[in-house]
Amino acid sequence: MKLKPLFDRVVVKALPDKPEKIGNIILPEITKAPEICEVVALGVGDVDGKAVNFSVKIGDKVIFNKYAGSEFKIDGVDYTIIKEKDILAILEK
Repeated sequence: MKLKPLFDRVVVKALPDKPEKIGNIILPEITKAPEICEVVALGVGDVDGKAVNFSVKIGDKVIFNKYAGSEFKIDGVDYTIIKEKDILAILEK
């Protein structure tokens, strides 16, 4: 299934990660914010009828606040739709 977000929305897919540990203590999921994801789709870049250019592109690894956007699952894969302004940073090599 192909996703086509609207306006200035970005679809991201969570990257697999291992549970964080400190000694013998495994930290709960709630302590692991912000999220690191991969951009899989971009909207049309339209805000209030004005065209805008995205700062991210498909394939970028990004960090965004864990509680931003709407989460959903398609074909067993977890996705999140967020506004581009909710992206905190792009991870570069």
